[in-house]
Amino acid sequence: MIRTVPDLFIQAANTSPGKEAVFHKDKALTYGQIYEQSLSLAQTLNRLGVKKGDRVCFYLEKRIEKVIAIFAISLSGAIFVPIRRLSQPAQVLYILNNCYASVLITTSSRLPDVKGALHNLKGVITVDTAESFYSECSLVGWHEALADNSMRRACPALVGADVAAILYTSGSTGQPKGVVLSHQNIVAGAQIVSEYLKICGNDRLLSILTFGFDYGLNQLTTSFLNCAQLVLFDYLFPKDILKVVAKYQITGLAAVATTWIQLLQVPWEDSMRSLRYVTNSGGPVPGEYVRKVRQRIPQADIYLMYGLTEAFRSTYLDPSMVDKRPSSIGKAVPGEEIMVLGKDDNPLEPGETGELVHRGQLVAQGYWGEPELTIERFRKNPLQLTDIPIDEIVVYSGDFVKADDEGYLYFEGRKDEMIKSAGNRISPSEIEEILYNSGFIAEAVAMGRPHEVYGQVVIVVLSLLPNEKKSEKDILFYCRKNMPSYMIPHDIKIWANLPKNTNGKLDRSAIKKEVLENKYLCPSV
Repeated sequence: MIRTVPDLFIQAANTSPGKEAVFHKDKALTYGQIYEQSLSLAQTLNRLGVKKGDRVCFYLEKRIEKVIAIFAISLSGAIFVPIRRLSQPAQVLYILNNCYASVLITTSSRLPDVKGALHNLKGVITVDTAESFYSECSLVGWHEALADNSMRRACPALVGADVAAILYTSGSTGQPKGVVLSHQNIVAGAQIVSEYLKICGNDRLLSILTFGFDYGLNQLTTSFLNCAQLVLFDYLFPKDILKVVAKYQITGLAAVATTWIQLLQVPWEDSMRSLRYVTNSGGPVPGEYVRKVRQRIPQADIYLMYGLTEAFRSTYLDPSMVDKRPSSIGKAVPGEEIMVLGKDDNPLEPGETGELVHRGQLVAQGYWGEPELTIERFRKNPLQLTDIPIDEIVVYSGDFVKADDEGYLYFEGRKDEMIKSAGNRISPSEIEEILYNSGFIAEAVAMGRPHEVYGQVVIVVLSLLPNEKKSEKDILFYCRKNMPSYMIPHDIKIWANLPKNTNGKLDRSAIKKEVLENKYLCPSV
């Protein structure tokens, strides 16, 4: 029975020890090798003083050592804390200090970024070399960390309710917040996603998403749960993804909306023929682009999904519904319940917009060191039977959705992003969907700007598809023909590129901040 993260790879090592599990560039390790190296690294962590419940961070680019680090930290009884490779030094220091990290696993080239936190650590493990001029803490090289396997102590006793990981997500304001995940959250997430994606041992999955993103971490756990194969890849250009899919004959590809839009700007030819399924999460793919993906890879099932780090995975749309409902995020994943609630916490009727509330075993354990924020988002189930003495906790997503008559959900926007203009409540997603349907827009972000008469007016920032020469006036003319009067943008700005966050998603908060301050991160075209 698989109940914890160590169970995932111990079972895989027992059943398929000689099977290649993870690929990166010209290197591959089997399930047996990953198990052995994880055991050795866990011993080193314990030797450095790491105890059950301690936090161990890793700050690495995509590489096999990252996989070993996750399993070794779990084996040692500690809590793993990914730090995204694109994080700025100030963010790295904040995470290290905020979670009171005991040990950091990184590269020697990144040590200058963390110098301010070294004196608080019990040790640093570098995956390349142990040479350093820093004397603030014990420094161990990777080969040394894997060398001592003479004393194999038993893994500390773990249960599903124990904390397994802290995933730091960037909030709309302030410092990143750490979402606390239990072993049950992670294992159940792997089991549920494996079920509806039908992942099996014959699959080969491409990992282009960071393990600090719940969507990327879920790829790793589903792969090990099913003894599939995982190909790690950091890409620079969309065409690089096409080459790797063809080289490794990838069967499963997961990406965020921005990546799918970028991929559609280059020819695919036969590069994606091996794909059995593709998925999207981290924000909806506009319906126009969903149809284009369907046209290019008719043999592949398309899974449109919605998730939040606080609940790992919430909804998916069955591939059979994609042609009929290309803008839907589907229904609740197996075993979970999704409620659409109004301000009074009462369930809403189809067509009414309310907050998505997630109930089930995937609901996280709250925010690390943030009791007030935890109470705000993780609340008692308002529909719980009154005679049950212990409160069941559900998570309020902060996202507005609505359901159609058959229960299929549609994303409307973030709670703090809904636009209220002249008494009308406007969904940014609805504006963006209409713009994407024009066929000449690559990316778009709609937002509200304060107005003394209307309360708010609609502002749109967008980028054009390659070789498009449309002006702001051209786009405004299109909007007037295709939008109701209350949706028509008050102002349109065309940028060469829209900024992304470390997950590859549009950085809406940064774009909104720049617009409201009348500054622009990217020059107008």
